[in-house]
Amino acid sequence: MTASGAPRLGPRGLGRAAVAVARHPRLWPVAVRQALRLRAPGRLGPAPDYLAFRLVTQYGSNGHRADPQDVVSYLRWCRQWRAFER
Repeated sequence: MTASGAPRLGPRGLGRAAVAVARHPRLWPVAVRQALRLRAPGRLGPAPDYLAFRLVTQYGSNGHRADPQDVVSYLRWCRQWRAFER
């Protein structure tokens, strides 16, 4: 956790999510696009406060670890939404 109480996306959580996404090659471009979109200025990942917000809205608290399958589901949703927008 950071001083503001927002979680950091640690290498362990990022690794589990990456392994889950790696099993779905059709989601790779979506994962790269979303990583770039969500990246905070000057950071490699999303801002800690944004990540805390997303964890609260998904799981009810920012102390919950993101489930790798939820990351895959999110990327599938992003892919479908992008197709819908076209």
